[in-house]
Amino acid sequence: MSGTVFGDNCPLVVSPRQLFDLPPKSDVAVIDASWHMPNSPRKAREEFLKKRIPNAQFLDLDEAASPHELGLKHMMPTGQVFAKACQSLGISPKSHVVLYDTHGVFSSPRALFMFRALGHDRSSILNGGLPHWEANGCTVETGEPKPVEPIEYPPPFLDQEVIRSKCLHPLQYRFGLSFSIGYEQIISNANRDPSTEPIAELVLDARPKGRYLGTDPEPRPGLPSGHIPHSLSLPFTAFLDTNTYKPTPTSEEVTYTTLRSPHKIIESLRSALGDERLKEVMEGKRGVVTSCGSGMTAGVLWLGLKLLGVENVALYDESWTGYAARESSPIVKAN
Repeated sequence: MSGTVFGDNCPLVVSPRQLFDLPPKSDVAVIDASWHMPNSPRKAREEFLKKRIPNAQFLDLDEAASPHELGLKHMMPTGQVFAKACQSLGISPKSHVVLYDTHGVFSSPRALFMFRALGHDRSSILNGGLPHWEANGCTVETGEPKPVEPIEYPPPFLDQEVIRSKCLHPLQYRFGLSFSIGYEQIISNANRDPSTEPIAELVLDARPKGRYLGTDPEPRPGLPSGHIPHSLSLPFTAFLDTNTYKPTPTSEEVTYTTLRSPHKIIESLRSALGDERLKEVMEGKRGVVTSCGSGMTAGVLWLGLKLLGVENVALYDESWTGYAARESSPIVKAN
């Protein structure tokens, strides 16, 4: 059976119940795409071996990535790198890929962005990830995962309209040749004032407000905080609800995140953008670029916007780590 009951119309988000109820013979690939901040002691692959959704495989977003001249991690992979990763995970072009993480909703949207940008539209995230799966009474497994049969996956092309990244020509990106262009796009846009220039894209910064303002330090040593000129603060947590559950009656509570309702997401957008700019975004008259610390939680903002039906939205792959690492970058440290 190719794909799942959703066919070519796979939703961006599925619930634990929807995943659990998929027919046993469905071509579904459940993928743990967990990732942790560089200052965190947690190890995603080790946690995967200790506990995961049955039959899941692990995707290391730092490994399935393109090299970067600044040494940045988890940059968008070339078509060849992406295809190789899919083959090793048993994913075919027809598979319905369901991505999850152990925070709830944190790194899985970035993984979904990668799949969608590289043309694999049969892809979704699991809302609430592994904790929500367990909170719904679903089983888990441990130990080494079952080996999968490598499956042929042709190198795809990148949809360059949805990313501010390192490639100019589709063939270059498909076969691994690339050069820096995302930074130049962002610098050019930073020189435009959105209040007077309709062509200017709105850059939404998903980092915590203190890092945006320059009052709190970055988690990466030596990197200054602050923000891109004319960018707007919209912490990724504004699109999320926090939940708790107890795995057993005597255990400690586990905290995890789920996506907020579309109504709450649009109200968070309204608070950040104002009524006029929100209207422009919703009507497709103003482009949006999501950014964060390293291109990870920018995926949460991207996903929230896509759930609202916003079409003209891209993601800045390097995000703040790439931008602020360059001494020539203009940095604002106030509203």
